[in-house]
Amino acid sequence: MSTYMPKAGEISRKWYVIDAAGKSLGRVAAEAAVLLRGKHRPEFVPHVDCGDNVIIINAESVVLTGSKLENKYYYRHTGYIGGLKAVKYRTLMATRPELAMELAVKGMIPDTTIGRKAMTRLHVVKGAEHPHAAQKPEVWAF
Repeated sequence: MSTYMPKAGEISRKWYVIDAAGKSLGRVAAEAAVLLRGKHRPEFVPHVDCGDNVIIINAESVVLTGSKLENKYYYRHTGYIGGLKAVKYRTLMATRPELAMELAVKGMIPDTTIGRKAMTRLHVVKGAEHPHAAQKPEVWAF
């Protein structure tokens, strides 16, 4: 008996919705990373992109535990000398909670071509409504 190896063209992708309301940022990001990689599938292999599409709704009502709102920073650099910008997570969650969720998921995805392709299938929405109803996404409960 030979081992089954999935091909890229044989993969059928599903759509999943994760409701982040009242849940921890890291736990939601970890579940989204598993779905994006395809590690929940029995035919998962690390060298083939076999993940699904993920929609995260209610990103604005996600919870950060402990004192992360005050002590955690989001850093970016403008490219100029002395151009390091730091934003507290309290400000980031108030203005752009989608970015905070995307950064958390991106940190759990490998930095390879497969990981970058998987990040294109992540859709984060601030509120409860999303524009992907035509894809008939399933609710992913964890």
